[in-house]
Amino acid sequence: MQPFADAATQTCPYCGEEVEVDVDSLGASSEAYVEDCPVCCRPWEVKVTRDEDGALVTLGRDDD
Repeated sequence: MQPFADAATQTCPYCGEEVEVDVDSLGASSEAYVEDCPVCCRPWEVKVTRDEDGALVTLGRDDD
């Protein structure tokens, strides 16, 4: 069975590196969680919004 995760390319709000964030294409219409940057290890606030066009991912600083 194939996983339903998609990769979204984003820029880390701390170190500025481009990173891939795996998100499920199915799920709640919106969600937020904390994930660490694989480059600088700082915590992001990941916000995912889903609609009929797919998932929109945004990263924010966890210390804002």
